Amino acid sequence: MGALLGFFRNFAANYGHYTRKMKIQVVNRGHQPLPAYATAQSAGMDLRANIEEPIVLHPMERKLIPTGLFIALPPGYEAQVRPRSGLALKKGITVLNSPGTIDADYRGEVGVLLINLSAEEFTINDGERIAQMIIARHEQGQFVEVENLDETERGTGGYGHTGVK
Repeated sequence: MGALLGFFRNFAANYGHYTRKMKIQVVNRGHQPLPAYATAQSAGMDLRANIEEPIVLHPMERKLIPTGLFIALPPGYEAQVRPRSGLALKKGITVLNSPGTIDADYRGEVGVLLINLSAEEFTINDGERIAQMIIARHEQGQFVEVENLDETERGTGGYGHTGVK
């Protein structure tokens, strides 16, 4: 038993960082490289603007930015489109419906809905990294109608119910 436990400890120490990579079918009709992870531990892959000419986002303006990518995810998975933290912090540019969900049965072009929350214009250039995409497993729920819900300590306490401190 001790040898088996030692094997698993050694395996976890040496290979715990390894994650299996799922194969995702992609059609790239754009001229940008395919999304890729920047580091071995990155959760998201950068999505790039695939545009013929620069797009100017005025303050409080939103636009759907094409990527040229079309994907097919396996059932039970979604792709989440999220803001890039650097663009949000430095430029006030974020993904409006964050996270945007790409369903497994969607076959259209992956687009990124950006909004400029700053007071200055922002120019999106071809090839610019505009968002990140995360592949996530999900479950589907089925509602079952009941007369009452079980009691919990929180109860019906909603927004701000635990106070400020």
